[in-house]
Amino acid sequence: MTARNELRLLPWSGLDGKPCYLSTDDRDGYLSRLADNIEAVQVGSAAELLKQAAETLDDEHASPEGVRLLATELAGALEDVLRVATSRGHLLAERDPHPF
Repeated sequence: MTARNELRLLPWSGLDGKPCYLSTDDRDGYLSRLADNIEAVQVGSAAELLKQAAETLDDEHASPEGVRLLATELAGALEDVLRVATSRGHLLAERDPHPF
C-alpha cells in the first residue's frame, strides 16, 4: 500500500466532502494532467476574483448583497487555492525531502 505522504492531493473532493488522493508514479498520466489543468483553472479564477474584490471594495455604492456574494466566492476560491498549495507542497517535499 502507498504511504499517504506519497499520494497526490487532488483539487476536488469526494461526494462526502472528503479529500481525494491519486496514487501514481506517472506524473504525465491522464488524472495527473487533469488535476494540473483544474488547479490552473482554480488559481486563475482566484486571481480574477481578487481583481473583482479590489473593484468592489473601491466602489462605495456596492450593495451588501454583492459584497456578501463576493465574500462567498472568495472563500470558495481560497479553499481551492489552499488545496492546490497543500498538494504542490507535498509534491515538492516528495521530490526533494531535504531542500536546505
